Amino acid sequence: MPINLVPHSADMTDAVHAFNARMRAGGSPWGFYVDPNPDWIPKRDGAVSWREYHLAVDDGEHVRGGYALKPQQWLIHGKTEWVTDWQGPFTEALIDARYSTLALRIIRDMLKKHPLLFSLGHGGSDEPIVQLLQKLKWTLHGTSACLKILKPYRFLRHNAYLRKSRRNAILLDLLAYTGTGFLGIMALQSALRCWPQQQRFRARAEVVDSFGDWTDELWERNKGYYSCLAVRDKCMMNTLLPATGWPGGTRLKIYRDKELIGWSVVHHKKMSDDQRFGDLRVGMLSDCFAAPGDAAEIVSATHDYLSAQEVDLIFSNQANPDWIRGFRNNGYVTLANRRVFAISPPFSEKLEPFSETIAKLHLTNMDGHGPHGFED
Repeated sequence: MPINLVPHSADMTDAVHAFNARMRAGGSPWGFYVDPNPDWIPKRDGAVSWREYHLAVDDGEHVRGGYALKPQQWLIHGKTEWVTDWQGPFTEALIDARYSTLALRIIRDMLKKHPLLFSLGHGGSDEPIVQLLQKLKWTLHGTSACLKILKPYRFLRHNAYLRKSRRNAILLDLLAYTGTGFLGIMALQSALRCWPQQQRFRARAEVVDSFGDWTDELWERNKGYYSCLAVRDKCMMNTLLPATGWPGGTRLKIYRDKELIGWSVVHHKKMSDDQRFGDLRVGMLSDCFAAPGDAAEIVSATHDYLSAQEVDLIFSNQANPDWIRGFRNNGYVTLANRRVFAISPPFSEKLEPFSETIAKLHLTNMDGHGPHGFED
């Protein structure tokens, strides 16, 4: 029998368990969701966003792969559109070459279901999925990582990404113990904040339990500054960030003096043997919204909140040039092209004129799979 692409269901849980076991036995770290009902935003009547799982099933019983979709309302050139994030595809091609064409079939299936399709993440251009998307004429747009180190000694001693080799670990230890690393990191971040001019920010953050009517007021006031972004009104944000369950996080309502100017969502976590952050305590700005001109104020107030949580560093993925500048003006190092915003051909057509639209794109982790690895 051919491989069929079908919605995940309760009667396939044992087959998914078996698929995950084969993947682990073959040396792959990847697997798929055993429970067919997503923990995060399950589908409900009238939903403005939801998650759904699909399987590639061989002979009616053997799972050979899977993928997840997250349809969500976006605003593109002032018009509401349904845009879908995809996660995966996870297939046995990673351990068995017989399934090497399955990813291509899955991508085509996803496009039939949701033509305005994207994914946020991936690694370098040498990754097989990235090469496949290039062959399929997808648009690959690089987005930035914004990083600020609050505790240089702990960063040098405990981050994993820079300590992969023994030589690097010895060098970082030397920089940590002599204090040279502390002075260099603090000097760089101070210089970034002072360039092009010293700025003083007055914004403050207030923790709130949910997104209220004030969220709609901010949305209506500021959505016109962006050419392309996911809807960020009260209904959407409370859907993506429910009061209980995944993904947790802290909602910050941000004022400049007495004026409400925007909001942010943060996560912070003590990592343990993380492949990037080692054992550091990491803060993440997961989502944010305001007028682009107020971005630096939002970053400043959010930074103050996370700093009070005793994090070692703060991290955020950003795509909008004004928001990236706002991080830089707060002393953050901004690293270009760290994550790929992969855009399907039909979605790319909606963004024309592309260069003008992408300059006014607002995109964060919450628009994709959420803050995986940064849950509280």
